[in-house]
Amino acid sequence: MTLPAIGRRLARSLLGWSLVWSLAVAAAVWLAAKDEAVELLDDTLMSSAEVLASLMVDLPAAVAAPSARMTVVTDHGSGRFAWQVVGPQGQLLARSSLAPVQPWLQQQPGFGDVGPWRLYALALGAGGRVLYVGQTFEERYEAQADIALSAALAALALGLLGHVWLRARVNHELAPLNRLSQRLSGYDPLAAGASLGAAEREELLPVQAAIDELARRLARRVAHERAFTAHAAHALRTPLAGIDAQLAVALREAPATLQPRLQRVRDAAGRLQRVVAALLALFRSGVELQPQPVDLGTLLARLPADGLQVEVPAGATLVADPDLLTAALVNLLDNAVRHGAHRVRVSLPRPGQVRLDDDGPGVPAERRLALQQALDAQAYEGRMGLGLMLADMVARSHGGRLLLLPTATGFAAELHLTP
Repeated sequence: MTLPAIGRRLARSLLGWSLVWSLAVAAAVWLAAKDEAVELLDDTLMSSAEVLASLMVDLPAAVAAPSARMTVVTDHGSGRFAWQVVGPQGQLLARSSLAPVQPWLQQQPGFGDVGPWRLYALALGAGGRVLYVGQTFEERYEAQADIALSAALAALALGLLGHVWLRARVNHELAPLNRLSQRLSGYDPLAAGASLGAAEREELLPVQAAIDELARRLARRVAHERAFTAHAAHALRTPLAGIDAQLAVALREAPATLQPRLQRVRDAAGRLQRVVAALLALFRSGVELQPQPVDLGTLLARLPADGLQVEVPAGATLVADPDLLTAALVNLLDNAVRHGAHRVRVSLPRPGQVRLDDDGPGVPAERRLALQQALDAQAYEGRMGLGLMLADMVARSHGGRLLLLPTATGFAAELHLTP
């Protein structure tokens, strides 16, 4: 996982928790606002009763008499409250138009609940009359919900604003990490004076210092491998070429009975030469490419075929590193010979692609898929021979890869030398 990906993952986690926290705060505000709304509504109910009690002097005089008929007073307010005046015998003396016709009765003054009403009772003087001011629970629940919802929405809006601000800050803080990742994508540790430059943030100093130190160690190791390659090319190729030359002379001078045995020795020496060339190319696969136009017919004509018939279309050319391409094709042809093929057809299905189809026994589909999975994961060790591994490394050094294609007969491999 890349550094920006880790940063983005942490940012998403932080932003997610901030949103959860905002919702939790909004829920807490909702609950607190509901409790406060209940207290506010009760206070309003009590205040309304006190105000109405002080205004009862304006009611018709008949209300003062315990035996008076019921009086209905039309509401002129918002319609949120209703009231009744109940006599000492429980008779209804007066009521607002929203109040029920049945008198409200409760044991003592103060707050109480009767049916769907929340009531506040207040004694009117010494005559035994009681003023009841009520509000329906439905109205109270609606008022509580309005108050709580407004408070919760305000808290949620603040939380979302905080979330947006936090997201902007996180993106701002991750910007140096993203720029470091971009510099790393074009960073060549083998280039002279390679460096990531000054760190943009103090927190990135140890990261960049560790990367630069790793690049220096890698450059030293590659330099040692290049030196080994140069010495190995001289130390191994020259003796093998001498052995091959001596075997050629011995074949001409030896009696006919010994020539088949000497020929097998020379074939083995030739295969050893190809293995050495492949190993040297393997060391060289990390070196900068030297691409140039390559004529496949001319290149394949120089390669040892060991009785293999190689068909190449006339004028087949492509741009590649000739040394690396030679190493890959030598090993793919050697694989074909060792697995019993007699003919190989080479083609260029697309620019930058070389396909080889042989007439050998091929491999089962399960084995081909397992080989392809190992090639895709670059998990070569213990899963394939040197030929396929080297061909894939050559293709990857060009920016492509090696594909093993399904075919009805034989074996088909395709070198992609471009991304």
